[in-house]
Amino acid sequence: MSASTEIISYAGWARNLRIANDDVELVVTLDVGPRVIRYATRGGENQFGESPDQLGKSGETRWMPRGGHRLWIAPEDKTRTYAPDNRPIEHQVMTARPGQSGAQVRLVQGPDQPYGVQKEIEIALAGSGSQVTVVHRIGNVGARPIEVSPWALTVMPPGGTAIVPLPEKRPHPGSIPGSVDADYWPNQTIALWSYLDLKDPRLMLGTRFITVRQDPRATTLLKFGLSHAAGWLGYWRDGGLFVKSIDYQAGKLYPDRGCNFELYTDPNILEVETLGPLVTLAPGEKTEHVETWRLFTGVAAIGDEASIAQNVATLAGG
Repeated sequence: MSASTEIISYAGWARNLRIANDDVELVVTLDVGPRVIRYATRGGENQFGESPDQLGKSGETRWMPRGGHRLWIAPEDKTRTYAPDNRPIEHQVMTARPGQSGAQVRLVQGPDQPYGVQKEIEIALAGSGSQVTVVHRIGNVGARPIEVSPWALTVMPPGGTAIVPLPEKRPHPGSIPGSVDADYWPNQTIALWSYLDLKDPRLMLGTRFITVRQDPRATTLLKFGLSHAAGWLGYWRDGGLFVKSIDYQAGKLYPDRGCNFELYTDPNILEVETLGPLVTLAPGEKTEHVETWRLFTGVAAIGDEASIAQNVATLAGG
């Protein structure tokens, strides 16, 4: 078994790169982006959300959501973050090392000249199975230092449920002989956006997990962020489970009051978002942020926390 690449047409775009093995496939747009517009089992339903009215188009003067997976820059603002990605991108299929059966590609966007920024995504698909390693890079191609955080956003389709594991609960430190100082300190941070209602029925704050349902009937927006050290996040829909894994770099400064994970949902989509540390890049420097993706099929429906632990967390490794 091995992975391969080919140029295909997809959703109205003439040039897209398909990366596939015998188990899964990804489609990356080359006429716009960089953007992974599809991730699915071979011939199966796309696990990423799409905006049908925006597919197959290019050259718009403003940023277009489109769907799929993209790379942005945090902290969010109205200018640099929303720089349009509606132009063709460069791509390179990288030569596999001896004995390797996977496929690796590099996608490079033209510089956002007003902001001195260049975005790059490197994708490595294993020779078999569903594992994908995604490296997101932000480079400073300007003349002055810039402060940035790589922000990786994945649009999920309607009707599913996001699963966010929480740290393991510990007894009150006063009941633990020989407790150390750290037992008396908080171990979690949650950031709340102004439009979040903690009584929103889509949001469930549990003992072991936070879950958020994507509800097409909703009329409001929902967003929160976490300092997330649990290592994985999931989205379940119709028996399919998408899992992304990340590392938390303790002691590093993250944007948005310390968030390396954020979740956003509205009536159309749900976004599972991860962030790298906030850094200052000198001209010519780059920073990177890595995610690992996996897909599972035939996963039992999301129920109470015990069923999530049994059916989801065991697969995700948490």
